[in-house]
Parts: sequence; C-alpha cells; structure tokens
Amino acid sequence: MNIILVSGKLARARTITLTLPQLLSGAAVSLIGLLVLAFALQYLTLRYAPGLNRPLLNTLIQNAHHEENEKTQSYLRENLNALASKLGQMQAQLLRLDTLGERLAKTAGFKPQEFMFDQPPGRGGAESSIPTHDLSLGDLNRQVELLGRQMADRTDKLGILDSLMIVDSARKKLLPSILPVEGGWYSSNYGWRIDPFNGVRAFHEGMDFMAETGTQARAAAGGVVAYADAHAQYGNMIEIDHGNGLITRYAHLSKRLVKVGDVVLSAGIIGQVGSSGRATGPHLHFEVRQNGAPLNPMRFLRLPS
Repeated sequence: MNIILVSGKLARARTITLTLPQLLSGAAVSLIGLLVLAFALQYLTLRYAPGLNRPLLNTLIQNAHHEENEKTQSYLRENLNALASKLGQMQAQLLRLDTLGERLAKTAGFKPQEFMFDQPPGRGGAESSIPTHDLSLGDLNRQVELLGRQMADRTDKLGILDSLMIVDSARKKLLPSILPVEGGWYSSNYGWRIDPFNGVRAFHEGMDFMAETGTQARAAAGGVVAYADAHAQYGNMIEIDHGNGLITRYAHLSKRLVKVGDVVLSAGIIGQVGSSGRATGPHLHFEVRQNGAPLNPMRFLRLPS
C-alpha cells in the first residue's frame, strides 16, 4: 500500500509504502488496544459504579446481575428437578427390593425380621484421617446415576433368583412328603417281607399305615386325581398324579371322596381308611411310583422323630 503525502510546506510529495505484514501488525495492535480499553472501562464501571449516583447505570448493572442470578437459579432448578426424579425412581426400586428381600427370606425359611428391611443398615466408624471435600453438583449427579444403575442390576438379579426359588418351592410341594394318615403308625415297610396270606417271601411295593376304619386319608402332595375306582387287589384305590411321571397310590380305602380329574392340595382329604381288597384288616396301603416303577416312600415322607 502506498500513501502519498502532499503539503504546501513540502517541496514535493512524499510517498510512504506499507507492506502486508505491517498492515496486519497495525490492525492487531489496534484490536488489542480496543480490547484493553473495553476491559478497563468494564472494570472501572463495576468497581466504582456503586458509588456513582447514576440511576441509568445502576439500573443496567442491577439488570445484568438479575439476569445472571436467573440463569444460575434456572440451572439449579433443572438439576434439582432431575435429581428429585431420579430419587423418586430409586425410592420405588428400593421398595421393590425390600419386597423381594422379604419374599426371598420367607421362601428360604428365614424370618424377614432378622434382616430388618424396614430400617436403614447400621454403619459407623472413626473420622477419616484423609482430608475430606464437598461433593459438587456434577459429582452428586454421577453418584446418583451410578447408584441407580446398581439398584436396577440388583433388582434384575434378585428377580431371577426369586423366580428360581418359587419354581423350586413349587416342585418341592409336589413331592409326596406329607404322611397320608395323621397319627397312624406303619406296620409294614417297603421291601422284602413274608406275605401275610400265603407265607412266602414277597416284595412289598409300599408302606402300610395302621388306622381305624373311617380315619381320614390325606394326599401326600398336591396333584390331579388320575384314578379313583375299585381294584381287585387294592380294593378302593386312588392315584394322584404329581407331574414328571410321579404318582402316589392309596389303597384298601373304605370310601373314596374324590374323582378322576379333581385337583387336590397337599394334605387334602381324599378318602377314608378301610380294609377293602386284599387286606387282613383296616389300614392304608401307600405307594410312590416314578414312571410306573415303585419307589421307597421313606425317601419322601417326613416321618415323626
């Protein structure tokens, strides 16, 4: 760039040549000067404005402070609302975890009172020797999010465990563990014995429970009645299907109180003891069979000690 200076005091015109680097340097210096001047004016305004009696200036400063406070308050409100929402979700998850814990404790045979689900866990300890520091809002948000993910994970895992325990408990309830005659005593065990009719050695496929005629016969486990009719050898006989090929047989009854297709519960009354069929006297003949093969009832029954 060429700058030509013309003056009456000069004998001839003078020319000044400016290169591109010189122009850029000059522009940069001018810009820096303007920025320094603006910062200086702002500092002086904020520093000495309260002492000046300038209503318009004071109003502008107050408006600026008010807008800044509004932005800060809005940011805090948004974060507090988000934290409150997460806290509500965590409270609901905690309630679900308490319910799951109580149910799992009952299923496992524990008393829920032993775990004190309605009370916060006891914690304590000496003050830390390491210097402490306050949590920032960002730190608190991250901790709440981490805790929420951990609670969701624990809820899923406890839910799976609860389902497995319920299925296991249901299976156990279908095992013939209840004595078929309450208070009766067994006169003949499962296995080889001397046949009471012909005196030969024969295999006894069940257990005989001595009881008076008319004594209630109970289902050893829940199931569906698969057979309820008279039998040449067993007399009045009932069979209950417990699933997976497992059945229980009740023979020599004086009366049948259920019919085929009935659903019976564990310990439900199904008939009365008698001496029908091939029997020497009133008793209940009880068998457990898996896919047609006899099993020792002693493996299942909870006999009184």
